[in-house]
Amino acid sequence: MKKIRNRFFCCAMVSGIHGKRQETQLGTRTCDSHVSGVLEANKPTSQQEEMASVATAAAITTTTLFSSFFRNPSLCIHRTFPRSRITCSSSSLQFNISFAPPKRKKTQQDDFESGEGSEQQLFIPWIVRGEDGNLKLQTHPPARLVHTLADAKTQNLKVNKKKNDTSAAAAAAAAGGPKAAPKLSKAARRFYNDNFRDTPERLSKVLAAAGVASRRSSEELIFQGQVTVNGSVCNTPQTRVDPARDIIYVNGKRLPKKLPPKVYLALNKPKGYICSAGEKEVKSVMSLFDDYLKSWDKRNPGLPRPRLFTVGRLDVATTGLIIVTNDGDFAQAVSHPSSKLQKEYIATIDGAVNKRHLIAISEGTVIEGTHCTPDVVELLPPQPDIPRPRIRIVVHEGRNHEVRELVKNAGLKLYSLKRLRIGGFRLPSDLGIGMHVELKQSDLKLMGWKS
Repeated sequence: MKKIRNRFFCCAMVSGIHGKRQETQLGTRTCDSHVSGVLEANKPTSQQEEMASVATAAAITTTTLFSSFFRNPSLCIHRTFPRSRITCSSSSLQFNISFAPPKRKKTQQDDFESGEGSEQQLFIPWIVRGEDGNLKLQTHPPARLVHTLADAKTQNLKVNKKKNDTSAAAAAAAAGGPKAAPKLSKAARRFYNDNFRDTPERLSKVLAAAGVASRRSSEELIFQGQVTVNGSVCNTPQTRVDPARDIIYVNGKRLPKKLPPKVYLALNKPKGYICSAGEKEVKSVMSLFDDYLKSWDKRNPGLPRPRLFTVGRLDVATTGLIIVTNDGDFAQAVSHPSSKLQKEYIATIDGAVNKRHLIAISEGTVIEGTHCTPDVVELLPPQPDIPRPRIRIVVHEGRNHEVRELVKNAGLKLYSLKRLRIGGFRLPSDLGIGMHVELKQSDLKLMGWKS
């Protein structure tokens, strides 16, 4: 009996070592097979010994089963695997033990099927509205969302780039390099626009400066309802507008946002030209600037052509200095009699000139209800190449035909009249007849103009 008990003890140890691999169907039928194996190996000689052997074998088998069950409760799960058979043989005892095969490693397919994989792809249903207006279910995100995310990434890259540029500029400034121009805030720009930017001007003045027509003709266009400002018809010439901000249309044509720059030209007017551009039958001084305007686009690309006009007027027979510009304020300041800007003329007389004639011119005459008196009256010395006498006359009012009326009132016959000076600016001696020259800022100051 002691030998039988020891051998069953060895069997129990083997079962404990390989308990995780042992077959789980260890019911009553397994216990009976173990007992029958023991009885066949050791057949007792008497009935009493046979009963004792059966009781001992049953006790040992029951103890082994319960100890294995409590150590590994998972053995109760029924699994079917191909069996590995180990045979332990002895001269007096033989029994068979079956083990499960080694556990197979998990794969991605097993994780996907069992739903336990940590790297498995998630399928999110998207409910979108189709082109027909109905809702539908799809497995991929809408294209609009994808584009929005892509744009957001691009914006983030731009922001990062700006931050990098700012940090680089700060590093360069710290290293003593050139400083970048400071960026003004919105409040600073608003303060500049409210206090230093050019103020809006009258609509008629803007149209004249843009070259649409003269100021008086522009007012007629406004009264006729041919001018719209920001989509509405404007009938008031005094309306304040800004071409850079307001949308202005004249007869369906958009007024350019950029106005042409101010132009100041000095012309040596020839005889036979009028100073008005309205009459096509007579030659106008504006025709002398055709080549200048044709080459404007090459010299000033992207800027509209200026509308030129004369500052004051000279008679058809009068020659000499005349200013041509597109600045209405400058023209008004120079030509108006209230400016009292001196203008010098050389009057060539047909006939003899006596002292009484000079006195009569100095006393002045009445023109348009106003008594006009010249500032200077001087008889110039005779010249060998000029047989006729010449009188230098300086006036400051600039009334219409003022010099001609003074000479006529003195009883003299005027042969020719030429203007040489306006204010402190004198006609260049090398400027040919019909030619022009562009005035500088210093020349404008000589005429009393402060831009």
